[in-house]
This record gives sequence, structure tokens and C-alpha cells, in this order.
Amino acid sequence: MTVVISMLRGINVGSHNRITMDALSALYRSLELREPETYVQSGNVVFTTGERNLVKLGKVIETGIERRFGFRPQVILRTTSDLRDVVARNPFAKRRDIESGKLLVTFLATDPGPETCDQILRIKPDPEEVRLHGRELYIYFPNGMGRSKLPALLEKILKKSGTARNWNTVSKLLEIAERLESSD
Repeated sequence: MTVVISMLRGINVGSHNRITMDALSALYRSLELREPETYVQSGNVVFTTGERNLVKLGKVIETGIERRFGFRPQVILRTTSDLRDVVARNPFAKRRDIESGKLLVTFLATDPGPETCDQILRIKPDPEEVRLHGRELYIYFPNGMGRSKLPALLEKILKKSGTARNWNTVSKLLEIAERLESSD
């Protein structure tokens, strides 16, 4: 069994695309995904599965949500190993001035490719700091995200191909995944 972390894009934001976590867990169980455990209301589900093809699995989950709830959010999947790598590669890990609630990781659906990487690396945000590593974009917002123009700019470049989680959530999702992994 593989432990998979599922992150849905754009659910429970304002009054749009509402799903209770109980309903989401029930949907995952109906898709024969085992031991689904949700974390906060933004569409994080950790579960076990025998399916190894994450692209196929993501489409199955997206279709299931569309049939049950009437909208199709993007589903980003990572294994426990993937998430461990995200934590290990944190380019801000050794800095003491980083507040974990202001550090965001954007999980991209696919590798952004050289042209998109170049566009991102040309951005000169201030005071925000941006680092790109594979399918993850690490962004530190020292003054918070509230007034930053960076998210809108990145969304335009990335064309909504990912979903972001703050460092506290990333850490908690890894903790849940490792617990599920050790219980198998």
C-alpha cells in the first residue's frame, strides 16, 4: 500500500465549491481509497491505496468530486516520500527569521518546464522571496500574503496549475502520512 497526500485546489474558498471534510472522506472511501484522513477545511486528504499511477488516481478523484458535488477541482497528489523530499529541500530551513505560517509551498501538477521556470526566476519580488525546485515553489511572505501582488502574478504565469499550503500544513500532512505509513 502506498500512502498518498491529496490536496484539492480552490475548495471551501468563500462560498464557492463547498465540501465538508466528512463528505470528502466518504467520497474517498467510495472510490476504494483506504483510511482517508482530512486535515483542515481546504481539501487535504491523506489515504492509502494500491494504485501506483498517481496521474490516473488524480483523474479518478477529480471525476468523483465532479459527479458527487457538481464541480471539478484540480487534485494534486504526492506520496509520503515526495512530501519528505519537499521538507528536506526547504531552502529556508536553516534561517531563524522565517515564520512557518508565512512560508508557502505551491505544489504544481507537473514540472513547470524551462520557459515557465525562467519567467518565475525573472520575478524580483520584494520583500517576498521565491525559490523553485522541481514541482514545488517555495515562497516566503515576511509581511504576510494579504497585500502582496506576487500570488496574482504567479497564478498568471502558472495558469492555475497547482495549489499552495503553508509550512505548518505541509508539516502536519507529512506527520499524518508517516503515521499511516507506519501503521501498515
